[in-house]
Amino acid sequence: MKSITFTSTISSKPRLLALSAALGGVLILAACGGGSDDDSGNPVQRPKPNPITVAPTTTCSTAGVAAANASTAANVVCMLTSDGEMVVELDARAPITVTNFLKYVDAKFYDNTIFHRVVPGFVAQGGAYITGYAAKPPGNNLGGTIKLESNVGISNVKYTIAMARLATPVDSATSQFFFNSADNSAALDYSASTTNPNPGYAAFGRVISGQATVDKINAEPQLYTGAETPATEVLLYWAIRLR
Repeated sequence: MKSITFTSTISSKPRLLALSAALGGVLILAACGGGSDDDSGNPVQRPKPNPITVAPTTTCSTAGVAAANASTAANVVCMLTSDGEMVVELDARAPITVTNFLKYVDAKFYDNTIFHRVVPGFVAQGGAYITGYAAKPPGNNLGGTIKLESNVGISNVKYTIAMARLATPVDSATSQFFFNSADNSAALDYSASTTNPNPGYAAFGRVISGQATVDKINAEPQLYTGAETPATEVLLYWAIRLR
């Protein structure tokens, strides 16, 4: 399983970071107030703002709508990023997680946020920060933390969406989500094994259109080797419920 540590600044040193949903111990997040150096005295490196700040469209594409119409899922969401569109069908086996995600979608909370953590061959994570690595106001908690639904039979395979959380306590997810850019089932799925128990991460849907967008985000040049953040911010312009 991936090593888990925390950092509060973007530094020049490679670090392995957690799939965290908390504002103060969050992945590749510049501390409030910024500053020019990290805790080692190294200059802070930050991604460049994305030059395309306005969404090229405000509606899901014809292909995206067609994919949604072909899905049998009760809930489908369309998301437009600076690297392309994704259509995600949500899995009814994780009702608490799905309801929570839709709450943030309907509140337009995810609009104009960034993918603040992108780890090649692992995940692309977003749902809490805007350009400049500032917290999305009014914060990433519109109604408390949710129960961890990692043991409902949904695996963290490639192109699934899952909730980020703290290492402890287990029921700590709020707004942050991630796309699995690879098959992470061995590392991130629930396991009741007595020798290697794992509370897991709650996958709750899958990309049914726009898988190439997940690949493109995951292939973005890194800020520096091991940075786990793109050199140029990847924007999430909007997320809308198609049904």
